[in-house]
Amino acid sequence: MTPDAANSPVATDALVRLDSVHKIYQMGITQVHALAGVSLALARGSFWAIMGPSGSGKSTMLNLLGCLDRPTRGRYLLDGQDISALSDDDLSEIRLRRFGFIFQSFNLIPQLTVQENIELPLYYLGWDAAAGAARARELAEMVALGDRLHHRPTELSGGEQQRVAIARSLANTPDILLVDEPTGNLDTATGEQIMELLAQLNAEGRTILMVTHEQNIAAYATHRLHMIDGKIDRMEGDL
Repeated sequence: MTPDAANSPVATDALVRLDSVHKIYQMGITQVHALAGVSLALARGSFWAIMGPSGSGKSTMLNLLGCLDRPTRGRYLLDGQDISALSDDDLSEIRLRRFGFIFQSFNLIPQLTVQENIELPLYYLGWDAAAGAARARELAEMVALGDRLHHRPTELSGGEQQRVAIARSLANTPDILLVDEPTGNLDTATGEQIMELLAQLNAEGRTILMVTHEQNIAAYATHRLHMIDGKIDRMEGDL
């Protein structure tokens, strides 16, 4: 797909839609155009790898898609709802209910056990303690950590910590998993295990948007979006 095609108006029935989105940061007297008029549509159940060199806009894209930031100009529609101008409180509620986040550095709370880390989103959603604990145990079993429920992150390997992070990201039954360099701190074999788990989740219907700079990791995705200078350079996959 050509850059012009990739940045052209898109269909309205996508789970995620960006219409001519710009993100501009003011750095002193300099304006940095992190995103420069991006338009795209991402279907429900797809698995996208967002790729590009440092400074290409891929991390800005992920932050914006996850409602961690908002466009300077343009529209972001999530399931048809324009969320570009929502309040911070409304964006926080959308993040809590509709997204799961998986980070390169795991972002587990070291003082909490595996079970407590997985339960954390459910606490903020107001779940009953017993129901939250049952859900955490179910998810721990799903990622093969049922025998680690009472361990703390420092007692786990890197791969086990990332599996806890994946379980936590699924606690709220999110529409979308946002994944940032999920294998960056893992050895090759463990990274492959994590990617196979993500591919399985996608096969079960999860929508996954993943930033990576590694071609072999991007190969697990069904679609690839290449960025450069804040624009979409090309897309690959089942378009």
